[in-house]
Amino acid sequence: MPITAMNFPSSLTAHISLLAVLSAATVYCLYKSRRLKLIEKHSQKLNPFHPSSKGKIFFISETGTSKTLAQRLTRLLSSNGVEFDLVDPINYEPEDLPKETLILIVASTWENGKPPQNGAFLANWLAESAEDFRVGSLLLKNCRFAVFGVGSRAYGDSFNAVSRDFSKQMSSLGAVELVSVGDGDVDEGDLTEVFDAWSEKLVRVLKDGSALPKEIENEIENEFSESDYEDEFSDENDQESDIVDVEDIAGKAPSRKSSRLVEGGEKVKGVKEMVTPVLRASLEKQGYKIIGSHSGVKLCRWTKSQLRGRGGCYKHSFYGIESHRCMEATPSLACANKCVFCWRHHTNPVGKSWTWKMDDPLDIVNSAIELHRKMIRQMKGVPGVEPERLSEGLSPRHCALSLVGEPIMYPEINALVDELHRKRISTFLVTNAQFPDKIKMLKPITQLYVSVDAATKDELKAIDRPLFGDFWERFIDSLTSLREKQQRTVYRLTLVKGWNTEEIDAYSSLFSLGNPDFVEIKGVTYCGSTATSKLTMENVPWHEDVRAFSEALALKSNGEYEVACEHVHSCCILLAKVDKFKVNGQWHTWIDYEKFHDLVASGESFDSKDYMVATPSWAVYGATEGGFDPLQARYKKERRHHKSSQLS
Repeated sequence: MPITAMNFPSSLTAHISLLAVLSAATVYCLYKSRRLKLIEKHSQKLNPFHPSSKGKIFFISETGTSKTLAQRLTRLLSSNGVEFDLVDPINYEPEDLPKETLILIVASTWENGKPPQNGAFLANWLAESAEDFRVGSLLLKNCRFAVFGVGSRAYGDSFNAVSRDFSKQMSSLGAVELVSVGDGDVDEGDLTEVFDAWSEKLVRVLKDGSALPKEIENEIENEFSESDYEDEFSDENDQESDIVDVEDIAGKAPSRKSSRLVEGGEKVKGVKEMVTPVLRASLEKQGYKIIGSHSGVKLCRWTKSQLRGRGGCYKHSFYGIESHRCMEATPSLACANKCVFCWRHHTNPVGKSWTWKMDDPLDIVNSAIELHRKMIRQMKGVPGVEPERLSEGLSPRHCALSLVGEPIMYPEINALVDELHRKRISTFLVTNAQFPDKIKMLKPITQLYVSVDAATKDELKAIDRPLFGDFWERFIDSLTSLREKQQRTVYRLTLVKGWNTEEIDAYSSLFSLGNPDFVEIKGVTYCGSTATSKLTMENVPWHEDVRAFSEALALKSNGEYEVACEHVHSCCILLAKVDKFKVNGQWHTWIDYEKFHDLVASGESFDSKDYMVATPSWAVYGATEGGFDPLQARYKKERRHHKSSQLS
């Protein structure tokens, strides 16, 4: 006879039921007790009232209202025993957000629902990251945050749009929102009361210590799963519990990278576009023509200048490049540094390796030439443009692979260089000294540059802001890799006053590593101050400063290098190896481009001396022309009067 509850006396059945309830209650109590202890243990790491933790309060303000409220909040929190850093986001790098554990934002909404200027870069970074499937949904998993908005309901749907966008984007990146977005209306007269009520609520939540970030939740769950409780009470037949603790929900969303597409029940590998729509719009606004998904081309101002017979760039003076026949391009808009003097203020992508969709090198070259030709055609009819030079400009003979980003990151860089040489287009490639292996495998090019932005580890870190942790080792290895190159090699120094102009002895010591043919020394070009670069005109050296630095550096080489050429207009000086390029007292820094292409086509080995030619007297250091071609007509703008005058 099968045994059922019907076979037992009712009192025994009741006892069994009571025992089951007590056992379940015991298990639950043990679970909660253990969990609470772990929460108490780990929450100290992110407790804002703990001395080792410090949050940040950002103010995004145009007229000062949001800044005043942020200061008010700072004082309130301080009176409750916790200190916060008050931060203007214009001085903050958004890439540091994943390191933050607690962020409070007081944000105004300005014209057309946009943020004030001091918060524009941060807002764009968050918006782009939230929409980029490559970033993933747990980027800010360690962060708790709260946002208070300042605006006016009179603007309808755009009322406090900035604060709402911040809330949505940070949540989508895995951050935990402590309290709902506060809505402050500057026109209703109760802004202070509304803000104070929101602030008090925030303080209560912070004191309560709830809403732990995902990382802490994971640590708690991992420690709990390793305890005896799980082993003692687990059910071998249960594959997954149907019970979900409410505290476990936050941050559980899978990465967008891993679940991007599903087709026929199988995951389809995502295709990453290097240039997102936001980046594309920004770069195109700056005059770039985007090629495919990761390349670009742009018309240089010196190309426009020489089309009008108004002189070429320093490469014309130093190496004989015809600026109106030079194409400025890059096969990789991404870079592994965020240099303080970057022309593009970091509107281009960053990365330490190639993780994006890759376009065909032949397509890149053909598209670059066609887009370049299109921009040249647009110069037709511009006052001063000479028809003969315009016709020549339609057939580029040189390519400066130094536009923006790191061209050597492109995996097919050798194939791209081969295609340019097949078209008899010379190559001038600049690398940022973070990819030594790429330098070693690079095929012969016309001239290879390595950026030497500082001579010491600390200065290089400060000025280049590299992504790699071993940036200095990579830098040294990159310089050393130049020694094996038989073609022309260059150290490029960009001088930034107050950053990298003092360590002349240290710069000199780097010469022996790469034994470069040339050293280009150029004053930094001021491109305006932004949220990512605080340089001012005071950081730009005068030409006399660059000359003095160059002469001192040449002197340190004990005669190995001398100052060979200069281009006053570009604030640029060239040092050259005496034993290679000074023949019978005359400098030979210019290039025989036709001979170079013949040497490449021959397939035989050759070196930098095989395609050098004499430098004209007007380009030599100390010449009265200052590196300006006397066959050109120099113009100087009288900006106050908005007109030009020919100086001859």
